[in-house]
Amino acid sequence: MPDSPPRPRPPGTLKVGTIAGSDVLVSSSWFLVAGLISVIVAPAVEEAQPGLGGWKYVAGLAFAVILYLSVLLHEASHAIMARRYGFQVSSITLHFLGGMTAIEGEARNPRQEFLIAVVGPLTSLLVGGLALGVREVTPDGLLLMAVEGLAGANLLVGVLNLVPGLPLDGGRVLKSLVWGVTGNMHRGTIVAGWGGRLTAAAVLFWPFVQEDLIGTAPDTVDYILAFVISAFLWSGSTAAMASARLRTRLPHLVARQLARRTLAVPSDLPLAEAVRRAQEAQAGSIVTVTSGGVPEGIVSEAAVEATPPDRRPWVAVSAVARSLEAGLRLPADLVGEDLVMAISRTPAAEYLLVEPDGSMVGVLATADVDKAFRAAGH
Repeated sequence: MPDSPPRPRPPGTLKVGTIAGSDVLVSSSWFLVAGLISVIVAPAVEEAQPGLGGWKYVAGLAFAVILYLSVLLHEASHAIMARRYGFQVSSITLHFLGGMTAIEGEARNPRQEFLIAVVGPLTSLLVGGLALGVREVTPDGLLLMAVEGLAGANLLVGVLNLVPGLPLDGGRVLKSLVWGVTGNMHRGTIVAGWGGRLTAAAVLFWPFVQEDLIGTAPDTVDYILAFVISAFLWSGSTAAMASARLRTRLPHLVARQLARRTLAVPSDLPLAEAVRRAQEAQAGSIVTVTSGGVPEGIVSEAAVEATPPDRRPWVAVSAVARSLEAGLRLPADLVGEDLVMAISRTPAAEYLLVEPDGSMVGVLATADVDKAFRAAGH
């Protein structure tokens, strides 16, 4: 078999390998953070191993790589659990605030949501715990510094990711719990989104109480970091809440209820006569059929309107009909997100709705779906 084409990468990323069947990408921002970590860690490297000179920055960079390898383990655990439940995982991206796993699709029940989310922090806590155990038998020097840093960073990442607010893993855990109790996934998202907003506010104000709580005065870096993390949390939680509110409208979209009354006509019938018959039957759409009555095309409403009335007697209705290619026949029982996904796979202005036995129900117009979606929001 020929090799499958490579997946398109988001701009500003570099593929460094694959893990659990997913591309591992590194964003350009990571290199900036790795350099900052190298500079920040260099004095500690010098203290642990005096006399390294410029090599202390190389050691600091190696320390940054080790830290992000543990982040990769955290994200890979999400990917492996998601794949176990049959989800596609297109990529794992390492960026300046950590990592992100691109899982295609939504969890089908609270248990899946909980396990996919919680496995990441548990992996970080496990790595941190193992590093603490190894610390006891690690000799002094750079190696001990690396082990202690690995332990501290992973324990911190594990604990912070369990904070109950989106877009953190703990927010997804909270979402799954509310979903399980209420039976409403979107309500779980809203609750976890507010948790994320509260967390963002707490992070933003942390530097102002830092000295009183831990006895360390904040510097400029603390304020900048608090602002960046707070903005990340606020935007992520707000986006999740907006998506949930939109998706609460989807159950109101029922294909069968939105179907237009449809008139079936032979494909060689003059357009003027087809329009006359449709108006007489109060039909909102026209479908061309074969001599055996099998649907073969949907007459485009836009094409009919673009045809001057004086030309319609001389134009066959098939000339303004779109052939029923794959994707234009949809089950009449489609509802909500399934309906939206079916439409998005084959964009068109009209679709033919059919019963399981293939019989025609009517025509679904995308404009009617959009109108129903907007009405559901009021």
